[in-house]
Amino acid sequence: MIIFPAIDIKDGQCVRLVQGRAEDKTVYSDEPPKVALDFANKGAEWLHIVDLDGAFLGKPTNLQAIEAIRKKINIPLQVGGGLRTIEDVRLLLKIGVTRVIIGTKAVSSPDFIKELLDEFGAQQIVLGIDAKNGLVATEGWVNTLEISAWDFGRQMADLGVRYAVYTDIAKDGLLKGPNFTATKEMTTTNLQIIASGGVTSLDDLKRLKEMESDGLVGAIIGKAIYEGKISIEDAIKI
Repeated sequence: MIIFPAIDIKDGQCVRLVQGRAEDKTVYSDEPPKVALDFANKGAEWLHIVDLDGAFLGKPTNLQAIEAIRKKINIPLQVGGGLRTIEDVRLLLKIGVTRVIIGTKAVSSPDFIKELLDEFGAQQIVLGIDAKNGLVATEGWVNTLEISAWDFGRQMADLGVRYAVYTDIAKDGLLKGPNFTATKEMTTTNLQIIASGGVTSLDDLKRLKEMESDGLVGAIIGKAIYEGKISIEDAIKI
């Protein structure tokens, strides 16, 4: 199970939101590359980066910050937020991003996912499944659709998607623990699941690690790191 420290970028700053609300943000740094270097120096094997402006606007917006992070560190980057075209994906991969996360466009256009898989392969294309009350949410979590996260995940697995970041929006940014039941259920979709949202303690990580044999391959940790609830070193030891 891989630990993914999270860097969410808004207006070029490293921030955290509560349940995806743009108006409910905390700024942790004006220098995302410096934060990334600190995470890498503490042993992080991967970084999870979200272009929040991109997610809300529907197009990559913080490319300069992402490229600066890429130049600062050598570990793999997993990046999402506002990727709606194949050109967007090509651009991120060209600047050295290892994997890209597709959420909203995957829901509206499964053919787009198929096109990406055909060109780049399942190792570089990650599905983003954001759920609100068990239903898929899109457009930076603003809209909720009448399709369950599980059904959507299974459809994408049948298309050939291998990895998915699963986020329970109700848990995100609250430091109250993940939705373990829903996360475990998502592992039955045949997707390799990266858990996101609410990871608060080492006990949370221990419970997630118990799902490793079911197909849980990673955990994204954001606010808990910034607030000093979990250290990257301890998370990796777990």
